[in-house]
Amino acid sequence: MNITIRKIAYFFLCILSSPALAGGDHKIFELGDFLLDSGVVLPGTKLSYVTHGQLNADKSNLILLPSAYLGDHHGFDFLIGEENALDPNDYFIVATDMFQNGLSSSPSNTAPPFDGPNFPAIAIRDNVNAGYRLISEVFSVDHIVAVIGFSMGAQQAFQWAVSYPEFMDNVVGICGSAVEYPHGVVRLEGFKSAIMADAAYDGGNYTEPPTIGLRAGGTHWASWGTSQEWFRTELYRDMGLDSTQALVEWWQQLVLSWDANDLIALANTWQGNDVGDTQGFNGDSELALGSIQARVLYMPSATDMYFHIDALRQEAQFIPGVQFTVMPSLWGHSAGAGSSSDDVLFMNNAIREFLQ
Repeated sequence: MNITIRKIAYFFLCILSSPALAGGDHKIFELGDFLLDSGVVLPGTKLSYVTHGQLNADKSNLILLPSAYLGDHHGFDFLIGEENALDPNDYFIVATDMFQNGLSSSPSNTAPPFDGPNFPAIAIRDNVNAGYRLISEVFSVDHIVAVIGFSMGAQQAFQWAVSYPEFMDNVVGICGSAVEYPHGVVRLEGFKSAIMADAAYDGGNYTEPPTIGLRAGGTHWASWGTSQEWFRTELYRDMGLDSTQALVEWWQQLVLSWDANDLIALANTWQGNDVGDTQGFNGDSELALGSIQARVLYMPSATDMYFHIDALRQEAQFIPGVQFTVMPSLWGHSAGAGSSSDDVLFMNNAIREFLQ
C-alpha cells in the first residue's frame, strides 16, 4: 500500500469515525438502570453525546443527529457550520452515539455480568428511548425541530417518528430504512461470520483482538460500501488510493480499530430493525409507517447496495406526505456519509431547503 492510513484518514474523518478518532470531546448522560426493549434492565447505562450551538430561550431550535454504524457523533460534521444546512447560530444540535459503538454503553466498556458477549440485545428503539430521555431530562425540551440520520442513524430517525410521532416537526432519513429486509440481514450475517470464524474470537471471550476475523470483515465492507459503478470508474483514486487492494487494506484498518463484540452487537441491532415491532403495531410495519405525523425527507442514494433504492421507494409509499429525493451519486451507501464534495453539497442543499 503506497499511501498510509494516516495520510488518507482525513477523507472519512467526518463519516466513518472510530471511538479512537472520537477523542475526549463527548459528554456522558447517566441513564442509570435502563429498561431495554427486551425486558432486560442494563445497570449503569451511559449515553454519549456532543452539542453545537445554543438552546434558544423558548427551547424550540433543537435538532438531533443519531450516529451510524462504524461511526460516532462526528458523523454529520459536514452538515454543521455557518455555510451548511445546520448552522449552530440557528440550531442547537445534539449528536448522540448509539449503544455498542464504544462510547455509549457497549460490550467493550460494560462491567460484568454484561461485559463482552454477555451484553444484552439492543433494539433501535432502545437508542431512541435513551435519546428521548437525554432531550427531555438534560435539556428540558418537549418538542424538537428534526431528527436527521444516516444508515443506522436513519433507522433511528424513522423509529423516532413512530415512537414519538408528535415530538418532532421533521425527519430526514439518509441511505437507511425503517425495516431491515432479508437481503440486508444475510449480508450482515456474512460480516459477522467473518469475525466469528477466527479461532481467536472464542465466542466473544477473546483476550486479544481477533485480527484475522476483523481483517476479513474489513474486506467485506470494502466490496459493499460504494457501488459497482464506483469501482468501474476507479473512484477509489479520489480517496488517494492507487488500487483496489489499497482500498481493501484501508477498510481492514478501519474495522481493526473497532472492538469485535461491539461490531457484532451493532450488526445484530441493525438486523433486527423494524418499526412494525413498536408496541401497538403488532409487527405491521406499513401501519407503523402510516402513523408518522412528522414531515419526512427520505433520501436514498441511487447506487446504494445496502439499502437498495427499489426497496426504499416501496417503503416510502406508506409514509404520509413523504418527500422522496434521490441522491444521484456513484458512491453507493457512502454517499450519505459525505464521501464526495458533490454529495455533501447535495445533502446540504436538500436539507436546508426541506427545513425552511
